[in-house]
Amino acid sequence: MKYTPEEVEALIAKLAKEGNSPSLIGAILRDKYGVPLVKPVTGKSVTQLARASGQIPKVPEDLDYLFHRAQGLRKHLEKNRKDYQNKRALAMAESKIHRLVKYYKAQGKLQPEWEYKPMAASVA
Repeated sequence: MKYTPEEVEALIAKLAKEGNSPSLIGAILRDKYGVPLVKPVTGKSVTQLARASGQIPKVPEDLDYLFHRAQGLRKHLEKNRKDYQNKRALAMAESKIHRLVKYYKAQGKLQPEWEYKPMAASVA
């Protein structure tokens, strides 16, 4: 491997400042820079290093993706009221959101007063 741990940490800080998510940072490091795994090189995960540089989002990445999924399902449901499979998928997605919020509050990754507010899909 041609990168030192300090260089990998600097790359992660630079990519995080550009607004990339931790999983995207890992993919960029793997594909573009030839760093297969960050943890064996630096001893810390990408998320820990991004948080240390002060560039981590307030909401964990998996929870944010679930928000987008639920919003897309809600938007579809506005147009297709009788789509019962979609109604179930929305219920399942929101159930996952509530479970993850409970977990992240217990872990201290979310503020105790943080609350999930479903957003109505805008009609385009």
